[in-house]
Amino acid sequence: MTTTVVQKNQGGLAATLAAGPDDQNVSEVINPATGQISARYRRATREDVHSAVKRAEAAFKIWGATPPVERAEALLKIADAIEEEAEEFARLESEDVGKPITHARGDMPWMWDVMRFFAGAARVSSVPAAGEYANGSTSWVRREPLGVVGLITPWNYPLLMAIWKIAPALAAGNTVLLKPASLTPATTIKLVEVANRFLPEGVLNLIIGDRESGTAMVEHPSIRKISLTGATSTGKFVAATASKTLKRLGLELGGKAPVLVFADSPIRETARDLVEFGFSNSGQSCTGPHRIIVEDSIYDEFVEAYCAEVKSLVVGDPADPATGMGPLISEHHMNKVLGFIERAREAGAKILVGGNRIERPGWFVEPTVVTEVKQTDEIVQDEVFGPVVTIQSAKDDDEMLQLANDVNFGLSASVWTTNLSRTLRFSRELQFGTVWVNQHEYNASEMPFGGFGESGMGYELTAHGIDEYSQVKHVMVKPDLNA
Repeated sequence: MTTTVVQKNQGGLAATLAAGPDDQNVSEVINPATGQISARYRRATREDVHSAVKRAEAAFKIWGATPPVERAEALLKIADAIEEEAEEFARLESEDVGKPITHARGDMPWMWDVMRFFAGAARVSSVPAAGEYANGSTSWVRREPLGVVGLITPWNYPLLMAIWKIAPALAAGNTVLLKPASLTPATTIKLVEVANRFLPEGVLNLIIGDRESGTAMVEHPSIRKISLTGATSTGKFVAATASKTLKRLGLELGGKAPVLVFADSPIRETARDLVEFGFSNSGQSCTGPHRIIVEDSIYDEFVEAYCAEVKSLVVGDPADPATGMGPLISEHHMNKVLGFIERAREAGAKILVGGNRIERPGWFVEPTVVTEVKQTDEIVQDEVFGPVVTIQSAKDDDEMLQLANDVNFGLSASVWTTNLSRTLRFSRELQFGTVWVNQHEYNASEMPFGGFGESGMGYELTAHGIDEYSQVKHVMVKPDLNA
């Protein structure tokens, strides 16, 4: 780890340097449900990043040469420890993000499943078999770790995204600098504490900081890859900066998922499911079903059913098991979301449900449904990242497909139909990295996750996720020098 000392106090997790930082280098974490300070921590500097890279380089000499079976055993122990402390992880995630505690608990099995999956994948080679392919020589391929990698995670799913990244990176034999979002460091701090019980010193290094420390990671010549989950604007900055040292990149960025609802789908059940997915985590999800396109013949009935479901949502204290939707992450982000709603209203859109801030402590916005929007409207084209859903109509399959693909993002989409021919056509022609049919937001460790267009590059999960953190070397041996 870094020289950071992690403490427990009455206000939550606090991270400070043992030597004691000056006040200007300390950041505060705000509980989004109350607007009150929950933790303070010292921001990592460029010097801290450099020191962490040095430790990671030293550790790589050992960890990079560790047999896959031993790396797998370490990951399995980490998975077991996460499962044992799942309730504490869920509580921290709920407090930091504002996620309802029942949703945070529901996310937990994902955590140890991904870790255990990559423990197994660490022991499976994906390279070609050795053989004689040319010139009487024997060829084989070595899959080798990259070295030191930098992982930068978002604030909306801080624990899950950290595990999606560290599991394949460690399984492949790399050493890691892990930087959580400055708004939500608690579960990442806890994760690093747990993981470092089972990893050699310097393998997993925590960087808690802001843009300065993140930029220092991207610029550092000894970091061989940057994996970022975040906004598209951040991804473009990272790509431009990383190009100076030709780093490998994994960028999982924004989304604007189209949801195509056809007349043959069960309307009320579809509306119920889409409300559950759309307002989960207060709509702060890059894959969220926030752009619904409905076949003309059922448009009015669907809108009525959808709005009825939205009105039944319980918005409130994330610690209350009855809560279905909590706050947004920060006051700044709340104002950004409210700005989208107000500009849509000014442009002629109709706000059927919600559209306002909820007057209570914290950063709460009403679950909002917007109709009568144009395809070119900002609220249709740009990622709102909040509890705001637009509903449009289309006359037939061709128009549904045209509207769905008419955005710059390409992360995810869903199709709601019982028609097999339509399912096959749309799964082929939708330009998105994940296409769900009659469901939304589910993933599996065995399947890839990544986007097209401005949604990024590279893939998370799947056994090939280890390849994202590896380099391959062709070795070709001619056994007889006289031949």
